[in-house]
Amino acid sequence: MSAEPRFPKSVYGVGSEPDPRFSLANERTYLAWVRTSLALFAAGVAIEALEVPVDPGFRLASAGVFVLLGLIGTVQSWRGWVRTERALRQGRMLPGRSIGVIVVAGIAVAMLLLVAGVFA
Repeated sequence: MSAEPRFPKSVYGVGSEPDPRFSLANERTYLAWVRTSLALFAAGVAIEALEVPVDPGFRLASAGVFVLLGLIGTVQSWRGWVRTERALRQGRMLPGRSIGVIVVAGIAVAMLLLVAGVFA
């Protein structure tokens, strides 16, 4: 009896099956990035949709930063899952994560824009 093909083939077509605990931990990390991205999208939409007492230019810029960070987080979630799963399957060292610093810096920029917009 053969196993059904799994998606994506670029991940599951290489190496051998790793310990399920590691694959499941990788999936939880993927889902955490997805949740974070969704929260960033929601923050961007909320800033524009609600009556936030901030200068409109600063408000729009801050909302744009949050939405952009949501997009970056979405790409990171998939890319990170693929890279880690492939490394697990091939018995290689796990890839490092550097995108977290960008997300934190982006959130700080968005918040500074909101604060500047209050005093503008």
